[in-house]
Amino acid sequence: MRDKVALIYTDKYQDYNFGPDHPLRPLRLELTYDLMKKLNLLNHKRIELKEPSSATREQIERVHDPEYVNIVKKLSDNPNDSSIHPYEYGLGPGDNPIFKGMYEASALVCGASILAADLVWNNEDTMVGFNPAGGLHHAGKRRASGFCIFNDIAVAMHHLKQLKKDIRIAYVDIDCHHGDGVQWLFYDDPNVLTISFHESGNFLFPGTGHSNEIGEGAGKGYSINFPLLPNTSDRMLVKLFRYCVPRLLDAYDPDILFTQLGVDMHYNDPLTQMGVSISAYRDIAQTIYTSTHDYCKNKWVAVGGGGYLMTVVPRAWSIFLARMLDVDLKNELPPEWIEKVKKDVPGEEVPYLLWDRDDRTEVQLLSHPELTKKMIDYNNSLKSLCDNEFVPNISR
Repeated sequence: MRDKVALIYTDKYQDYNFGPDHPLRPLRLELTYDLMKKLNLLNHKRIELKEPSSATREQIERVHDPEYVNIVKKLSDNPNDSSIHPYEYGLGPGDNPIFKGMYEASALVCGASILAADLVWNNEDTMVGFNPAGGLHHAGKRRASGFCIFNDIAVAMHHLKQLKKDIRIAYVDIDCHHGDGVQWLFYDDPNVLTISFHESGNFLFPGTGHSNEIGEGAGKGYSINFPLLPNTSDRMLVKLFRYCVPRLLDAYDPDILFTQLGVDMHYNDPLTQMGVSISAYRDIAQTIYTSTHDYCKNKWVAVGGGGYLMTVVPRAWSIFLARMLDVDLKNELPPEWIEKVKKDVPGEEVPYLLWDRDDRTEVQLLSHPELTKKMIDYNNSLKSLCDNEFVPNISR
C-alpha cells in the first residue's frame, strides 16, 4: 500500500506536564487523539499507529550541550536539588517549571519525532509521519525556552543527517511564535532551509524572526522569516502562504519536508493577537500536502506545536490528519466529543463545528480602510522579498 500515514502517539505524552495552571496542557493531546478517533480517521486503511520510544542521550546531545542535558537529568530526578541554579538554563518558575520526570518526558517527545522521520525516510511506502506532541521549537543548545526543554525537531533532523550526510531538509513553521530555536541551531547550515510564518517579534515572544535574519556563513540566505502584523486575517495569511511556500520549496529542491503545525494564530488564542480561524488551516494543509508531492519527493514529517485553546488544537490537527489521508470531513463535530469538551474544558466556549471562520477580523479591517491598506502593503512587501531575495538566494 502506497502513501501510508504514520501517527505517532502514546498516552505517556501526558507526562510532559508543567502543571494544571500552565498554558501547555497535555489535555490538548488527549482531546486531539479522541477527536481523531471519533472522526474515524484512526480506522483509515492508510493510517498506521506507532508508539514511540525515548531518544537516547547520544541523540539528544547531537543538539544540546552535554552539561545542559545533565542539568535537566539531575533536576528531573530531584527538582529540589539546591546545588543547581536552574534559572541559568531557562528552567524554573514561569514558562518552564521544573517537574519530576521532565528528562524522560522530553526524551520521549524527541524519540517520537525521530520515529516519524525514520518512517518517512526509510520506508518508501510512508509519505507522512505525524508526531502531535512534537514541535518544541524554542529550546536552544543549552537552554530551555517557551515551554520547550529539548528541541525534538532539531534532534530528529540531526538523526536524518546521520543517515545521509548531505540530506537537504526544508522546515516550515506556522506557529504564531517564531521558531527561534530551530533557526539558530541551523543558522549556518545550507542543508537546512528554515521558513517561519509568525507574529512579528516586535509584538510577541521571543522577539526574533525579523526578515533580515537570513543565516550566516555557508547558511546565509537559508533562514527565511515572514513576520506578520497583529490581526492578520485568514485571507492575508493564506494568500501569502500559498504564494511563497511553493516557490521556496521549488527553488530549494529538498529531500524531505518538516513542518511545525502550531495553531496559536487563532483569533481567540489567549497568548497571541492574530485573526486567523481554523478555515485558514484547512487551506494551509492543502498547500503543504500538494507541495510535498510536487517539490519534496513525497516525504513529509509533521509535528505539533503551540495552540492554547483546548477546543481549537484538536480540531485543527484533525483537519491536518484528514488532509494527509485524503479524507474530506463534514463541518460537524461528533456529539460524544462535544460532551467530553463540556466535561473536561468547562472554561471554554463549546464548539459545534469542526472548522470556524473569523469574519469578525475581516469586518473590522473593512471598517478601517487605512489599516487594511497598510497590512496589505506590508504583506505585498513580504511577497516582494520572497521573489527578489529569498528565492534567488536558495535556487540551485
